[in-house]
Amino acid sequence: MNNSGILGRTAVAATLAMGMGVGVALAGAPSASASVAVADQKGGKFGPFGYGGLKLGLSAKKAKATKKIVRVKGDAVDHKYCTGWTLKRHGKGPVDLYISKKLGVAVIFAPKGVKTPQGIKIGSTLKQVKKAYPKLETHPGENPYADAPGNSKAYYYFNMYKGKVYELSLVLRGQDCIG
Repeated sequence: MNNSGILGRTAVAATLAMGMGVGVALAGAPSASASVAVADQKGGKFGPFGYGGLKLGLSAKKAKATKKIVRVKGDAVDHKYCTGWTLKRHGKGPVDLYISKKLGVAVIFAPKGVKTPQGIKIGSTLKQVKKAYPKLETHPGENPYADAPGNSKAYYYFNMYKGKVYELSLVLRGQDCIG
């Protein structure tokens, strides 16, 4: 995939499941349906362990018990190993997180308006991401990712479009979603 393409949330999850392997490129500009509603906590931090009371590794049962999520159904998000969920305030989709049947919450997508503890958010430039995460890694033809400082079990994945963060996700290492 080249950096001029856009990954949708399902494609991002598929890419992450392949251990940062080859993703699916979707041509064109970002769609409004792929953007996420405003943050549930003004000034809330995204990571390094989770977001909005939902932590990486939290079992599906415990995640449901928070009463903050609703299952998103459909072939694109409902798989043998993983299911897609949205935060209740968003209604029916897009997917805000994936829960692995084996590992619990495996991928959380950042809502628009929230920042990582290092100040990165949707709309940040690649230059800002590189400054915030000096050990940023990028394999040829892929979007960059970086360790989540303070949590050795997680990393941030930065989906870039035209030099800016289009989607930001917090990912559990070794997650087994979509595959």
